[in-house]
Amino acid sequence: MSRAEVTDSGASAAAAKAVVRSPGSQRLIVATLSVTGVVVALQQTLVVPILPDFSVALGVSPTTTSWLVTATLLTGAVATPLIGRLADLTGKRAMMLLCLAVMVAGSTIAALGQTFPVVVTGRVMQGFAIALLPVGISLLRDLLEPARLGGAVALMSGTMGIGSMFGMPMAGVIYAHLGWHALFWVTGGVGLALAILLVVAVPESSVRARGRFDHVGAVMLTIALTTLLLAISKGGQWGWGSPATLGCVAVGAATLAVWVPMELRIPDPLVDLRTSVLRPVLISNVCAALLGFAMFLSAYTATQELQAPVESGYGPGLSEAAAGMAMMPGGLLMVVLAPLSARMTRRRGARVTLVIGAIVIAAGYVLRAVLGPSVVNVTTSAAMISGGVALALAAMPVLITEAVPIDQTATANGVNSLLRSVGTSTASAVGAAVLASSTLTVVGVTVPTLSAFTTMYWIGAAAAVAAVAVALLPLPART
Repeated sequence: MSRAEVTDSGASAAAAKAVVRSPGSQRLIVATLSVTGVVVALQQTLVVPILPDFSVALGVSPTTTSWLVTATLLTGAVATPLIGRLADLTGKRAMMLLCLAVMVAGSTIAALGQTFPVVVTGRVMQGFAIALLPVGISLLRDLLEPARLGGAVALMSGTMGIGSMFGMPMAGVIYAHLGWHALFWVTGGVGLALAILLVVAVPESSVRARGRFDHVGAVMLTIALTTLLLAISKGGQWGWGSPATLGCVAVGAATLAVWVPMELRIPDPLVDLRTSVLRPVLISNVCAALLGFAMFLSAYTATQELQAPVESGYGPGLSEAAAGMAMMPGGLLMVVLAPLSARMTRRRGARVTLVIGAIVIAAGYVLRAVLGPSVVNVTTSAAMISGGVALALAAMPVLITEAVPIDQTATANGVNSLLRSVGTSTASAVGAAVLASSTLTVVGVTVPTLSAFTTMYWIGAAAAVAAVAVALLPLPART
């Protein structure tokens, strides 16, 4: 029996005391924690459709305005593994409440802000909400009976579709009637409501990891991730050969080169790298990066293509709100597929579900590349990609929770979420570079050419096919 299995066996006995036996209470726990997906999706998507309006309202350039998205993603990527480790050590519900408190405070600061530095500070604080999903999944493992876990994880993943489905069109409506400040009051209000529900409906888990928090490792990982993700996300704007980009890469790589052997040597590492290289965990993590890339690439390209002017020769010239509405079928499909994903995982296993999800994503990209940019084709292919994402997102945490000790679940899921963020940031950088490489100017507006979009779709398909190949790698037999 492997070291992880021995640890899990001992931890499982302790965890049995934490399981909530009442079916009604279990359903309430699942329903409450599922709201975390909505919260995460809303705070990520609400500002995206009106970034040009923020540029005018706050008196900054469009390049500077993009920090309202970048700052949140960076914070979430860096904070998630740290919050995951603290959750394993001190309590998962407690850390979820802390993240919500920081998010609500950030929403309030942004809502009251009148200058760009104040608003971006609020967005930085909102990024802590990204840690809610992996910690919530880990809390489900502690509180639910094993038979309910797969369905609950799938439902949590599906609720991200609800947030994504309503986030962008809702942003346009709120902005048009109440102004941009109201966007942050909405996200803050939703976060506050979730915090109250957590206190009322979800008990704290009694499962705790042993050891101490690795403060030095946390600082080093923060430096490494921040500098590397900055280089990935801003390299296109700064120049890939610029001193700023190369400096960030050098600092990040050097810090990781020291951090990795240190984590392998100390008794209480921030991230147990030996557990992280267990093949099921490693497969899930590599797929998280690849599918995070493919997932974001679809959203990044679809709305831009739908808003391209008719004079471009390919674009339908939709408004921001209409382009957001065109994404709603994909979000709805994510919700509908959640129970199917759970049944598929129970019957065929998480890896089969992951492979099918990645195949559907690849097919969606091929469809868009081959059939052309009509509204129907873009909406249909984006919905297919969202459906594949729903299957894959539900499967990856199950692969991880089946492989790691129960007292490391939050940390392991946090690392998986981090790698998905790395894929997302990389997709943003690649997307910006590819679309900027081939442009045309119509009616005074510079837009990407159709060939640039087509190139993006084949790149997205290649990433999904690579994820299929990784997911099909053989797993070692249990001993």
